[in-house]
Amino acid sequence: MRILLIGGTGFIGRHVAARLAARGHVLIVPTRQYGRGRDLQLLPTLTLLEADVHDDTALDRLLHECDAVINLVGILHGGRGQPYGAGFARVHVQLPQRIAQACRRRGVRRLLHISALGADSSGPSMYLRSKGDGEAALHDAYANWPEGACTIFRPSVVFGPDDHLTTLFARLARWLPVIPMAGADARMQPIHVGDVAIALESALGNSHTAGRTYELGGPQVHTLGDIARLCALWSGHPRSVWPMPMGLGRLQALLFECLPGDPLVSRDNLASLTVDNTCSGPLAAELGVVPISMEAVVPGYLKSG
Repeated sequence: MRILLIGGTGFIGRHVAARLAARGHVLIVPTRQYGRGRDLQLLPTLTLLEADVHDDTALDRLLHECDAVINLVGILHGGRGQPYGAGFARVHVQLPQRIAQACRRRGVRRLLHISALGADSSGPSMYLRSKGDGEAALHDAYANWPEGACTIFRPSVVFGPDDHLTTLFARLARWLPVIPMAGADARMQPIHVGDVAIALESALGNSHTAGRTYELGGPQVHTLGDIARLCALWSGHPRSVWPMPMGLGRLQALLFECLPGDPLVSRDNLASLTVDNTCSGPLAAELGVVPISMEAVVPGYLKSG
C-alpha cells in the first residue's frame, strides 16, 4: 500500500513510519524542514519530501497514486481566541478538512486521523474544542461521499522514548527538589506509542474499521501527579509532587506563556486537565492491541537516558 503519512517526522509519526515500513508499505512523508526527518530515509520504503501540507496544490501532488492517508498532525499550543486560537484552527480544523477535500479530488478513499481523547466542540479547552471541530469537519466531508472511508482515533496521552510527558518529568526531577503541579489529580490513561502504531496498522488492513471512531488508552488509569512521581523515581531522582491550587497554576502558566518559545505549560493545558482523559471502555478487539503498561517500558528508557 502507498501511504501519505502527514506528521511522520513527529514523535508518534516516527514509530508509525518504522512499523509500516517494516511491513513493506511505501511511505511518502512530507516535511517543512528536510533536516528534521533525514534519519527517516534509512527506512527502505520511505521517501521524504519538502512540502507544505497546508497548500492544496502540494497536497494534490503528494496524493498522486496513494492508497491511503494518515494524519498525525497536532499541536498543544495554538494561540488564544474564541472558540480557539488561529494556530488550533489551522492545524486541528482546517488541515483535516483540506486533507479530506484533497482525498476526494484525487480519489484516495482511505483516511486515518489522530484526534484526542476528550475531543469535544464544547470542551473546556481550546485544544479539545478544536480537536472536536476537526472531527466534525471530517464527518461532514465524508457524509456525502459513500466511496470514501475515514477512521478517527482518540488516544489518551502517549508515552515512549523521546515523548513530551515522561521525559519532561524526568528532567524536572533532576533539577527540582519537589515537583509543583496544578491539576495533579487529573486522571488519564497513558498509551504506549507502539500500541498506537499497531492500532493504525490494523485499521489500514481491516475494512470494518471504516467510519468508526476508536478510543485508545493503556491498561491503567493514573493521575498526573502519580505519573510525575513515578517518572521521577524511574529516572533515579525520586521526588514528591506538590499539588498546586489551580488558581496559582494558572498564574504560573501565564508567566510561562510570556517567555519565548512554547510554554512549559499553558492555561489552556490546565483547562484540558479539568476533565478526565480516560476511555469509556476496553480497546476494540479488531485493533489487535494488547496495551503495554508504563511500568513495563518507561523505567528502561528513563534510566538509560
